[in-house]
Amino acid sequence: MTTSTRADHIETLRIEQEIEINAGVEDVYASLLAMLGPESEMPDGSKFPMVFEAWPGGRWYRDLGKDTGHFWGHVQVIKPPPHPKPLIEITGPLFMSYPAISHVQYRILPDGERCILRLTHRAMGLIDPEHAQGVHEGWSYELSKIKEKAERVLA
Repeated sequence: MTTSTRADHIETLRIEQEIEINAGVEDVYASLLAMLGPESEMPDGSKFPMVFEAWPGGRWYRDLGKDTGHFWGHVQVIKPPPHPKPLIEITGPLFMSYPAISHVQYRILPDGERCILRLTHRAMGLIDPEHAQGVHEGWSYELSKIKEKAERVLA
């Protein structure tokens, strides 16, 4: 029998990003749902087969077919329009396949004819340093795609 011991360190992660979107609340919310689910994609533009069940307790997962995939989280809070400040909160491991837990919050803040989409991602656990660095870019890309989709509706 082989055993090994290694000292792991609990790390934390906090990311806050927001983006202005020249679209109404309903269009921003619909674009957010599309990007969490059927229209999810990687920064290189390739499809990323995600399923998002938009109800409390609903799952968010990567569906690779034939009963394979990767669980990302559960919907903790969902407040769709006509709520004055629509909100989606997800808790789970997300993309981290190691001991870690995340909480992601998407809040839509109406501002006249436009909206602010605010994303907050907090995590703790044995966070891989590569993930801690690359996650900023991933969230920025997702927010830009939500903006692009929501503003395209108006064009």
